Amino acid sequence: MVQIFGHRGAAGTFPENTMVSFKACEKFRTDGIELDVQLTSDGEIVVIHDETINRTSNGKGYVKDFTLSQLKQFDFSNNFKEKVGFCEIPTLKEVFDWAQNNDFYINIELKNDKIPYHGLEERVINLIRQYEIEERIIISSFNHKSMFKLHLMAPDIETGVLYYRKKNEPWKLAEEFKTKAVHPNYKSITDEQIIETLNHHIAVRPYTVNDPFIMKRLIALNCTAIITDYPEIAAELVGK
Repeated sequence: MVQIFGHRGAAGTFPENTMVSFKACEKFRTDGIELDVQLTSDGEIVVIHDETINRTSNGKGYVKDFTLSQLKQFDFSNNFKEKVGFCEIPTLKEVFDWAQNNDFYINIELKNDKIPYHGLEERVINLIRQYEIEERIIISSFNHKSMFKLHLMAPDIETGVLYYRKKNEPWKLAEEFKTKAVHPNYKSITDEQIIETLNHHIAVRPYTVNDPFIMKRLIALNCTAIITDYPEIAAELVGK
């Protein structure tokens, strides 16, 4: 059955990359969540998509320039404050603590394609090892060299290459960087390419699929997973 991953949690109806958004996915009976990680100035792994906090919080500045305690002072409820109240930025450790009580898969996107966070790969792997949840983790990035580095460091942890420009043979991209999956923008991969990539034993998880008609098409193709802002809709379509 096609798996459903909540993109940054349930980002269509809850503040993205917050614990309230991840917990909503439990109610929606999804298979997993997708989230993004970066490093604070004091080396903590925090869950946030943008390199700055400008869009998603009531603060301004680069994630890398704040300590964790400073970031915890800002409200990340974004446009959902009336619905959920104050939301603090979560750490990856807090997500893993929560994940001890469920069987969710966690797709961790390393946001190291613009800012080369030194040691991000090592810190993420060490935390995964600490919690012993290797089998539930997929690590992805637009920084494909980082995925190759991860393969060398932790070949037992699944990795995936993210991309948004069309590729003639997506499975070759995965083979080049030793990943077990491709995570394309859904507009960047054809039905034929999905089938051929799956035939090469490479997982295919398109993002960000929010149109129910496109969801149905990808489900019919037996895609590995769909990454969506509206996991409640996708879960219903696959009969969860």
